[in-house]
Formats: sequence, C-alpha cells, structure tokens
Amino acid sequence: MSESTHLSPLEVLRQFDAHDFSIDQFFQARLSARSLQPMVEFQGSVMTWQDCAQLADHAVGWLLSRGIQAGDRIGLMAYNHPATVVLLIACARIGAILVPCNPEFEAREAQYIFEHAGVRGVICSPEPLARVQEATSQMRPQPWKVVIEQDQPEGESSLLSQWQASTADSLTRQGTADSTCMIIYTSGTTGFPKGVMHSQRSYLLTAEAFVLRMHLQPDERLMCVLPLFHINALMYSLGGAMACGGTLILIRRFSASTFWQQAAETRASEVNVIMSAAAILARRPAEEFVASHRLRKMFLAPLNKDLLDTFHQRFHVPVLIECYGMTEIPGVLSNPFLGPHKLGSMGCISPHPDPAIERPQVLVIDGSGAEVPLGEVGELAVKTPTLMQGYFNDTEQTEASFQDGWFLTGDLVRRDADDFLFFFTRKKDIIRRRGENISGAEIDSAIGSHPDILECASIGVAAELGEEEILLAVVPRPGTHITPEMVYAYALNQLSPIKRPRYIVMVDSLPHTGSMKIAKFRLKPADNLRRQATDFSSKEVQP
Repeated sequence: MSESTHLSPLEVLRQFDAHDFSIDQFFQARLSARSLQPMVEFQGSVMTWQDCAQLADHAVGWLLSRGIQAGDRIGLMAYNHPATVVLLIACARIGAILVPCNPEFEAREAQYIFEHAGVRGVICSPEPLARVQEATSQMRPQPWKVVIEQDQPEGESSLLSQWQASTADSLTRQGTADSTCMIIYTSGTTGFPKGVMHSQRSYLLTAEAFVLRMHLQPDERLMCVLPLFHINALMYSLGGAMACGGTLILIRRFSASTFWQQAAETRASEVNVIMSAAAILARRPAEEFVASHRLRKMFLAPLNKDLLDTFHQRFHVPVLIECYGMTEIPGVLSNPFLGPHKLGSMGCISPHPDPAIERPQVLVIDGSGAEVPLGEVGELAVKTPTLMQGYFNDTEQTEASFQDGWFLTGDLVRRDADDFLFFFTRKKDIIRRRGENISGAEIDSAIGSHPDILECASIGVAAELGEEEILLAVVPRPGTHITPEMVYAYALNQLSPIKRPRYIVMVDSLPHTGSMKIAKFRLKPADNLRRQATDFSSKEVQP
C-alpha cells in the first residue's frame, strides 16, 4: 500500500463490520470482506479466508463428533501449521479451549500441563507424538491423540484427512466474548507453570491493539517465526494479521540460516522476534543476508544500540519497535510507532485504536502498595481490558497476583517524566548482597555481552555472614576457550565491585523454560555449582 493510501489504525479496523468480541463474529466480518484473499501462507501453499472458513466448519463437526463441548480443553503440541489457526476458530465457535504446549517439551513437562488442564484430546506434530503418548499415559479417561500432518503409525489418519472426511457444521455457535478461548502456561521461571486463561474478548482486544502498535495495513504480510504456543505469535502475529485483514506468513520453525531468504521469498513486510533470535541473526555469516527482502518493521524486546544499529544499517529494516509483554496482560506497553522511541525502554501505555475502549493503566508501587516518586524503582502494577481471566484451577495464585484490583507483575521498573517505563529486574531475580539489592538481569546482560559467552545466569547463594553472594554460571560459545579468570577480568570493566560475581562456574548448558527464558530456580540449591566454581573472594573489595 502506498504512503498516499496509508490508513490510520482505526480506519483499518473500521473497514470491517462491527463485532461483539466473539472470535466467530470477528472472523466472519473479515471473511465477508476478504473471502478470496490469502489468509495464511505456509511452505508454498495458500489458505484463503474462505478456505479457512470451510475447514473450520469441518473442524467444528469433527470436534463435536468426538464429544467436545463448551469448556472442554484441547491440548496442542505442534510446530507452526495452518491447522492451529483453524483450530482456534473452530474451538472458539464451540466454546472449547485451546491449550498450546511447546513441542520441544520432554514428556514430564507436557504431562504437568495436560494433567493440570485436564485435556480431552491432544493434537500434535509427528515429532512429539511418542512424548505426548507418554505424557498422557496415566490420565483417566485417556485423551485421544491425533497427528496433524501425516498418517499415524498406528493407522489412524492425519488430522487434515479426518477433517476432510467429517461432516461440516456451519451452525454451532456457542462461544461468546466472555468464553475462555485459550489457556497458556507461563514459563515457570520460579516454579511450576501457571495456566493463564484468556477470553475471546481479551484475545481480540490485544489483536486489534497490535494494529496500532505496528500500524498494520490491510495488505500487511506478517512473517511468524515465533511458535504458536506463545502469546507473541498467537496474539500479536496471528491476531494482528487477522485484525488488519492481512496475510500471515507462517514459518514452521525459526531458522537463522534461512531467515532472510524466507523473508525475501515471501515478501514479508513485518516480523516479531525475541532478542535472542535477533542477536543470532546479527552474528550469522554475511552471505546469508538477502538484500531484496521487504521487511519494513520489526517488533522485538529488549533492544540495545548494537542490535538497533545492525538492523538499521546492515539489514536495512527502518522501524524497530521495543515493547513489553506478559502472558497475563498482553499489549499494555510499547514504544509508539510514530515516536518518540526511547532505546532500552518498555515503552509507554499502548491503547486500543478505538478511543471508546478503556485505556490500560499502570502504577509503580512500593511494598505497601503506595506509588513511588518519579524515577524511583518499584513494582509495576497494571489494570487493562486485556487482563487474563485468572490462573486455571488456582484461586490462591490468582488472588495473590492482585492488590486492590491491580495486577502485580512482579517486575521492578522505574518511570521517567515522559511516562516511559524502564525494566530493572524481576522481584524474584534480586540478589541481596551487603545490604544492597542487585539485579540478576543486569549482571547477566553485562557479562553476557562478552563475544565468547553463549549465555549466563547469576543467582544468589548463601554467604557466610548472612545475605547472599553472587554465583555466575557461564555457557561458553562453541569453539571458544574462555575461562573463569577471563570472565572475572571482563566483569572488572563491566560491573561495579558490589555487582561482580564471587563464584564463576563454566557449564555445558543452562535449564530453560518453554519460551527459552533461563529457569534460574532450577539452578538452586547451588551447592554442586559452588563446589565446581572458581572463588574470587580474595579479589573482592571488602565491605
């Protein structure tokens, strides 16, 4: 779309009929306007809006034939595939609930989610089928299992084949705006994952708000490389593409080596990535870059100057939008698309394009719930129309997450005079050392910038005289020979004395959550790590 015909975010949404914030009405409004236009492109194939509608009719009939009713949960353990898009729409019509799960999970991780959610069935890619079977083996009644892409070894036909053979149902419409449409299990960086419930209304409010966050146009081509078990891909990429009436370019799995080739071949205009993926792209061989790509905007966080310069100057992506997101409160903060942009910030309040929709609200509070002075660090508290419905089957955790009607994020932030917010650390990633609160995230970022370090994680370990000392676990980049002494020498230039790790240990890998965050709680207790670590206490500045 040319600059002369560029539509405002509200104009984009108002191209379509109004809806009642049920996913079915929202989809029907776009279907009537975009029927024969491509909705999803995947591995060279195209699914139009009409194709999706017809498949959804068959999927509804198929789900009903298996006894699925409103409120039932359907597990999904799959790599990106158009079937996920169809399932979301079909489940929403019935009022059933999608429970996406990382296809890389081990059986014990998937078992917790499937058992906790009480899924009636599981749809999966071929690769994790054996793990799905193991994960559900103790459940009673046994959930049914169906593979998406190909016939199963046991002889049961694939999901797509079963849909094609089923009777279409175009009449069932039980889901409403307030029906739960998905349960997304949080990363669990501090313990067992919690099942975040989102209504159809909160899903669509988030999707439509993304049109404003990235100024999406009706001819937008959004490349989705993030997995559709994560809030970013589900609500921002897929939801945003549907909201603007554009096309979702679905990539089965992220591949850094083919990223630029895929971007060029698919003529993608927008993509969402996480910082780790962006950092990998920045370090890939120059010959993998394809200059003919058409990416004009990228949504990612966090962002630093090196990455910003790389994507602007070397990769020629003109707009990079830094943001903040949380599964429980999607779409609250972002740097404004038209500016100003503040590098390193979470952004400011990001409203829905329609001014009639309630704006999100934020507070920065101390431990007693009082707002802290401007510029001081406190916990981010939020009220937003995109707020989750609560944690599934966990009233205690749900109640503990609120104070006087405000959702407590657990993130420590500061606010500047322009109402931009800056992340400090997670409340549970604070190391208490010699009377000071030290951000583990700050240490990780500073030391992790070393070119020979793949990733690192700092944790607090008990000190002889009370409080904590800092232990840093380091994963070297393959092919390098970095030592604890070299890491400590780097820390001397990167961190003040109070923030330098006393213990440094080299490890082969670190534990991760489903969204690839480091699961620090799994490093504790750290007795074994401390025994293996080099102790730099003799080099420390004494208090």
